[in-house]
Amino acid sequence: MLDIKFIREHKDAMKQVCQAKNIKIDFGRLLMLDEKRRSLIQAAEKMRAEQKKLGKNDIKKAKELKEKARPLVEELVDVESAYNDLMYQVPNIYDPATPVAKDDSGNKEVEKWGEPTKFDFKPKSHAELGESLDLIDFERGVKTSGFRGYYLKNEAVLLHFAMLWHALLKMVDKGFTPMLTPTIVREFALVGSGHFPFGKDEVYQIANPGKLADGETIKDPAYLAGTSEPSLLAYFADSILAEKDLPVRVCGFSPCYRSEVGSYGKDAKGLYRLHEFMKVEQVVFCQADIDESNKWLDQMCQYSREILEELKLPYRVLQICTGDMGAGKYKMYDLETWMPSRNSYGETHSDSNLTDWQTRRLNIKYKTKNGEKKFAYALNNTVLASPRILIAVLENYQQKDGSILVPGVLQKYLPFKEIKVKK
Repeated sequence: MLDIKFIREHKDAMKQVCQAKNIKIDFGRLLMLDEKRRSLIQAAEKMRAEQKKLGKNDIKKAKELKEKARPLVEELVDVESAYNDLMYQVPNIYDPATPVAKDDSGNKEVEKWGEPTKFDFKPKSHAELGESLDLIDFERGVKTSGFRGYYLKNEAVLLHFAMLWHALLKMVDKGFTPMLTPTIVREFALVGSGHFPFGKDEVYQIANPGKLADGETIKDPAYLAGTSEPSLLAYFADSILAEKDLPVRVCGFSPCYRSEVGSYGKDAKGLYRLHEFMKVEQVVFCQADIDESNKWLDQMCQYSREILEELKLPYRVLQICTGDMGAGKYKMYDLETWMPSRNSYGETHSDSNLTDWQTRRLNIKYKTKNGEKKFAYALNNTVLASPRILIAVLENYQQKDGSILVPGVLQKYLPFKEIKVKK
């Protein structure tokens, strides 16, 4: 969410932002609702002041004034509801260095590490390796869970958790506070993170949210989060942080659930696009300063790059263009890791600076040394998501005899250094 004052003062620029991000907003209607809202608030406050002034001296007139104000208050509720619906759809501005393009074809490669793995034999895909080494069972996964269902088995399970554990320990070493976050979240958390209204189709809603302690059915809708980002952000909702405590750094570990409605027909086989997976996510709150926040964007990206380099997996860094970056993003990078079966790089990490677009929604502020209250800037980044990263590890570390070597950095967590062909 942006400051309405900023929108009023930069209406033409905001129209360009919407065009660049493929988002349609009726700014004429938004500003009309804003003017109406301010007028109604002023009138309501005037009536409340008059009512308070009458007080106990003229109870009858005070009641009459209250009744007179009722239609005005009801209208204000309706106007504010329509106003907020539009405000939640207004995108964030974007960094001047961001490529302007309609879709992902406009993303720009800015760096590359390592060379694509070369083999002196015909390499197998992770699905073929998973079957031959009894590591993955898609057939029974689909039978049990439906489309995109899977089972990880044997050494793949231990490798999966070894990578996630390594990622979590790295974040703790970098000064991040670790959290096991709720997977079931209320609507405000997803509105606050910006996953609603834009990505609502991608989020699972729980049909039976349960009952309260007194037996009453819970009426508020509940959802399964697709990342720990909404939970990490919501933890600080309605908070006032101290400037001296910034940056606040947290990392969340959680299962993740995504319906993948918008990806019908894409990556239908294998572990690349799944309905459920696990992830370590990092979130940073920093001062309301563009340079400071972009510094943290680069630093968070570096943490993920370190993990891929420790795993010795070739990767590249993409700067994401306006048409592919999402409504709330000010600046964004993706890390793509080499996946031999795709004969290309596949996205494994996403690194975003959202400035105060989320913190305004969730009312997350900090107090400066001078006592001024400002909305903090928020950033998030994938530390590691699995089992997608397993695609890169299994395929890049496969051997001619069909076995798979374990990356050296993970061997200390595991009782084996190689996944051998079973006899």
